Amino acid sequence: MRRFIPILLLAVVSSGCAAGQVPQLPDPTTRAPITDTPTTTAVPTTTEPPVIPPELEQFEIRSITIEDRELTYSLTVAVADDATERAQGLMGLLDLGDLDGMLFIYPAPTTSTFWMEDTLIPLDIAFFDAANRWVNNFTMQLCVDEDCPDYSAGGEYIYAVEVPDAGFAALTPAATIDIDL
Repeated sequence: MRRFIPILLLAVVSSGCAAGQVPQLPDPTTRAPITDTPTTTAVPTTTEPPVIPPELEQFEIRSITIEDRELTYSLTVAVADDATERAQGLMGLLDLGDLDGMLFIYPAPTTSTFWMEDTLIPLDIAFFDAANRWVNNFTMQLCVDEDCPDYSAGGEYIYAVEVPDAGFAALTPAATIDIDL
């Protein structure tokens, strides 16, 4: 009966080391001393409230997240969740202040269209269904004529998010929205 004797071969590979040389390790006597006092970072005790345009001061402000594979959009938005607020939207604004955009919430799935009448900044819009899944997204152009085009999601949605144009340029059909209601 033959017996196989395993042979153990150890190889040490280290970048920058020539064969037969031991790599240079840090000198343990030069390490920073260990203390029982933990290091801390100063945390501000007060946080400045976000700058909100006066036209949006009556809107609820909320943080939302849109996740799209490895990409995460963390947004601070004004919430338009009634007919009057949805009709106003971002019309007449040149500056969103510290806001990233606006979240439109509908009470039931809808196919309502959007338009850019009296909207002064080009916007990207993303639509999400009741299960928080992506429906569509695109850029809406400024309307310089009296006859502004309607923008349709192309399907039913319950949430729409507007941000300044190119804000959703990388968004894909894998996107989902997270809204704490």
